[in-house]
Amino acid sequence: MPAKYVIHHTPTKPRFRPVGKLGIVDWREDCSSCHNCVKRDCVYRLFRDEADTLRDEIGYLDYIYQCKGCLNCVQNCTKNILTRVVNPEYRRLGDSYYTPDLILTTWYQAETGKIPVSGSGYGGPFSGPGFDSMWTDMSEIVRPTRDGIHGREYISTSVDIGRKLSHLEFADGQLKIDPPPLMETPLPVIIDRIPLHWRRGAVMTAVTTAAAEIGTLVVLGESDILEKDASPRGHVIPFLESPDASAAQQGGSAPFVMIPDRPDVMALQEALKLNHPARIVAIRIPAVPTVAGRVAELVRDGADVIHLAFDSHGRELGEAQPRHMRDVLRDTHTTLVKLGIRDEVTLIASGGIAAAEHVIKAIICGADLVAIDVPLMLALECRLCGECERGQLCPIALEEIDAEFGVRRIVNLMAAWHSQLLEMLGAMGIREVRRLRGETGRCMFFEDLERDTFGRLFGKRKS
Repeated sequence: MPAKYVIHHTPTKPRFRPVGKLGIVDWREDCSSCHNCVKRDCVYRLFRDEADTLRDEIGYLDYIYQCKGCLNCVQNCTKNILTRVVNPEYRRLGDSYYTPDLILTTWYQAETGKIPVSGSGYGGPFSGPGFDSMWTDMSEIVRPTRDGIHGREYISTSVDIGRKLSHLEFADGQLKIDPPPLMETPLPVIIDRIPLHWRRGAVMTAVTTAAAEIGTLVVLGESDILEKDASPRGHVIPFLESPDASAAQQGGSAPFVMIPDRPDVMALQEALKLNHPARIVAIRIPAVPTVAGRVAELVRDGADVIHLAFDSHGRELGEAQPRHMRDVLRDTHTTLVKLGIRDEVTLIASGGIAAAEHVIKAIICGADLVAIDVPLMLALECRLCGECERGQLCPIALEEIDAEFGVRRIVNLMAAWHSQLLEMLGAMGIREVRRLRGETGRCMFFEDLERDTFGRLFGKRKS
């Protein structure tokens, strides 16, 4: 048995002050000026660290937005003039999908490399759109030997990438044909191509270096490889955006390349394998309503890897009422299973993977592994304000980031995610992530539970 895969993390403080969620407002007009103010007894020392600066800048109000919510000062103030509030700047973070709470959680993981734990318990909704309507089975969590990162059992998070044989044929004890090439990654997460507005300064250097340290793969455009002098060997997947008839000469000697879907895509795959028979070719397909049929067609024609690309919120592209990747992946996976060809291809899903739990849920829905981009930028302290995309000045000066700082933050985030994957796999009684693919029996879907429980009484839910 190979040694356990471990991502070593190093606590890395942020360059800018994080935007806190909770704050304490002090209404001074009724203050008795107690010599021993209750705020000075804060168990987290927040008032001692911040009060002097904040008083000088603001005057009669104290806004302490790193509050942990213990309410010790609010309860003990003799005049009842302290109030806990939610930071208005916190409410402006992110959007409806990348919520402020998710951003703060990602920042914490990128800083510490640890799983975030809330002593006050989970305070969010128990159902919602997309992945939020999936509840994973944690029935095996009571078994101490499968207690995730603390357990004694070996839990594998590695996956194989490439085309597989539908069956084996032997002659005189030997395989009659050579199996297709496979590439193994120790984590069911690779790094997708970073959007153009974030490719500035040392960001791409940090991303590629972090990918190499983690042992995963990263998708880079040909221009990125040339500009950053990144070798297409090993952990880099060159994305050939406009392959032509001379595709055999493109991609250098890279063992794994990616091309966009188009009518002659299988001919391009054959050309790319001409001089490199052991090369793996991934076909990137936009996730549209008819994608399941297109995937089935490509798999029949001999595709190695299919990369389904969703939008940043994990939805279909170009639809007025798009489906979430949860439903598209289930549809695609089920189609391939019915045709008896699911095991022949590797499915990668990207877009909308915002947390470690989304990795597990995407795999349950039918993906083999996922590709991410936005969480890495959150690890670099991005606030998703949209200024970079509009060509305006970045409030966190992303172009000035130090490459080593970026590497440490990305590695920390992946270390925290890996620990969470182990915890979830252990709680579900799964010892390797490969076995989780399409295993919907390890998950409950809100719609199914609602229909089975209340459908006979109240009928169908109105859309």
